[in-house]
Amino acid sequence: MGRISRRGFTVAAAGAVTALLAAGEAGALEPQGQARRKREFRGMWTATVANIDWPSRPGLGPDLQRAELLALFDTAVARRLNAVILQLRPTADAFWPSRYEPWSEYLTGHQGRSPGWDPLAFAVREAHKRRLELHGWFNPYRVANHTDPGRLVPTHPARVHPDWVLPYGGKLYYNPGLPEVRRFVQDAMLDAVWRYDLDGVHFDDYFYPYPVSGRDFDDTAAYERYGAGFPDRAAWRRDNIDRLVRETGERIKRRKRHVQFGISPFAVWRNRTTDPRGSDTRAGVQTYDDLHADTRSWVRKGWIDYIVPQVYWEIGNRAADYAKLVPWWAETVRGTGVRLYVGEALYRAGDPAQPAPWQDPAELSRHLTLDAAHPEVQGNVYFSAKQVVSDPIGAMARVVRDHYPHRARPPR
Repeated sequence: MGRISRRGFTVAAAGAVTALLAAGEAGALEPQGQARRKREFRGMWTATVANIDWPSRPGLGPDLQRAELLALFDTAVARRLNAVILQLRPTADAFWPSRYEPWSEYLTGHQGRSPGWDPLAFAVREAHKRRLELHGWFNPYRVANHTDPGRLVPTHPARVHPDWVLPYGGKLYYNPGLPEVRRFVQDAMLDAVWRYDLDGVHFDDYFYPYPVSGRDFDDTAAYERYGAGFPDRAAWRRDNIDRLVRETGERIKRRKRHVQFGISPFAVWRNRTTDPRGSDTRAGVQTYDDLHADTRSWVRKGWIDYIVPQVYWEIGNRAADYAKLVPWWAETVRGTGVRLYVGEALYRAGDPAQPAPWQDPAELSRHLTLDAAHPEVQGNVYFSAKQVVSDPIGAMARVVRDHYPHRARPPR
């Protein structure tokens, strides 16, 4: 079983937000004096790569870009969510005036062209007005969704330092095995953290690339230079990603202790048939082996504040059962102080290409009912913002009705 891809969709009409608000779905924070619900994280991913969620297309004017973003934030409030995870650095570019990398092409249609406003400053201000946490979502190593460096602006770091970049599977990546790359990508991402009042720093599941059959990620030169002392290349690669995660967390806490650091990995660390500590799954991808991301170790060592495994399967799935993965992750975080939020595949609800459970509006609600039996689960995050708005079969509305009677404050 391969990776579940995050496929693109256009942004739904803002009229859905108006309808929700008119129906009173926004709710209010629980009044003082009433018994407070357990704090829980209720988030939505807002993807900017390929204009999946926002902006709906490149080249919109600033007023339309702002209006679309506000519609998404208002939807989050209407659905009684309390956090937005906004993708700020999708392809070694920026949704703020970065000191390190060019403006994103997904804003204007032309990499390096200013949109004429500061989207991140606006997003922080408007999210906080609505009592929404704003977590900046960064992709550390992806440079481009093509393999032609000539399509990057001449000042792009990948063109200034062509030795930093490797093509693989139709994309360009920074080489995680180079210490100078590791430092640079940290600096580029943390530029936003130092300059804006973000509530969190968020990585997704992309570390070393997902394997492409018959192709090698050609980091031989870096391995020969830096891999001495490791038993094999896989161990060296895991150490490279370990260093990125540990160092990023340490740098955040030294300067802004209140900023949370979270990661959203593919949900299968290792299958139990590979490692007795692994989950009772038969997934075709294992993060430890294929992406060289030792997600279990990051939790056990307390290098991150929260983890959001993308448990993008239904209850009863034969290869990766939601009902088996959630208990495995609950056990993994137990006693560590790392908070567990579960990533939910809202985009699959009502998709005719998906199996029967995803045609049932109650499937996602059943996920949260199952989660409630595990006190380690402190929230859920939904992919993605477009489906939070459009909700084609009412799965999100069912979650709100069954589990979110009031807005709640996120854990701290």
